[in-house]
Amino acid sequence: MNSDQILKKIGSRIKEIREAKGVSQQDLASICNFEKANMSRIEAGRTNFTISTLYKISHALEITISELVNVE
Repeated sequence: MNSDQILKKIGSRIKEIREAKGVSQQDLASICNFEKANMSRIEAGRTNFTISTLYKISHALEITISELVNVE
């Protein structure tokens, strides 16, 4: 799996968990102090992100980082 595929899988996982918890993309972006456009790019796998970004997202969704990156 290459890095683009990994970004897309993690982005899809973020979106899946966010939707399952009933959180809008705008609300998640606001909680994380991100622009909505940036959250959209993260979920689409169109931007690279740091571990700090993953921490903010996982904290906002009340899950662990490992739950976000657990993609196969």
